[in-house]
Amino acid sequence: MTTIKVYGAASGMIHGFEAGGHAGSAQSRRNDLICCAVSVLTQTCVNALEAVAGITPHVEIHDGYLRCVLPEGTEGGAMETAQIIFRTVLQGLTDIEKTNPKKIRIQQVEWRQADAYDESSALRS
Repeated sequence: MTTIKVYGAASGMIHGFEAGGHAGSAQSRRNDLICCAVSVLTQTCVNALEAVAGITPHVEIHDGYLRCVLPEGTEGGAMETAQIIFRTVLQGLTDIEKTNPKKIRIQQVEWRQADAYDESSALRS
């Protein structure tokens, strides 16, 4: 199963996300397509934050895993643009989850600024 944790604050602002896992056995073309769709959306989010919002997010990526967190101090127009990008990507991921609930799960996780850049603790759910 692919799990996506969306890091949000009480204010409704999204500060980042973490996507990990695989949709299931690689023997299924459908599972491959789900993984590809999640990868395309999450990587496009990172690229759009850089190219459209002018933000260089903190990113960790390896096989089956991508973590993207906004840098501390992101505000104003850059934060507004980041929110549009995050919400657009989240809509795409939510649409995939609706049609494939056993393959992908989206979780809302409380954003804790103190934990954001501490790699040893990561972001806790």
